[in-house]
Amino acid sequence: VAMEGNGRATAYPGGWSDYAAQRASVGEAALERPSTKASERPANAKRAAEALSFTERKRLDALPGIIDRLEAEIARLSEYLEQPELFTKDPLKFRKASEGMADRQATLTEAEAEWMDLAARDE
Repeated sequence: VAMEGNGRATAYPGGWSDYAAQRASVGEAALERPSTKASERPANAKRAAEALSFTERKRLDALPGIIDRLEAEIARLSEYLEQPELFTKDPLKFRKASEGMADRQATLTEAEAEWMDLAARDE
């Protein structure tokens, strides 16, 4: 028994070579004839796949607040790092603030990209 396209199961007597010969004689076009409804399914499936899940919708709603918070933290760290004597007076704090700013900027970039992706899929 061989599974053909469109969910059809066909029994072929003999071995593999018999199956291949019989299948070739039946013709590939007859086995894989798409119906008009089948051609409509991919478009509907694509729309369903693009629709946001509950979790994605909640994330889309939460991301603007997260982005605002990250921008505020970056602005505070930027002001802190602008102190003229910070590097010479306390290099450890300067290094930690620099690393924190780089981490927040990377997180901000990822959050913005995620928001853009979810917003585009929500349209």
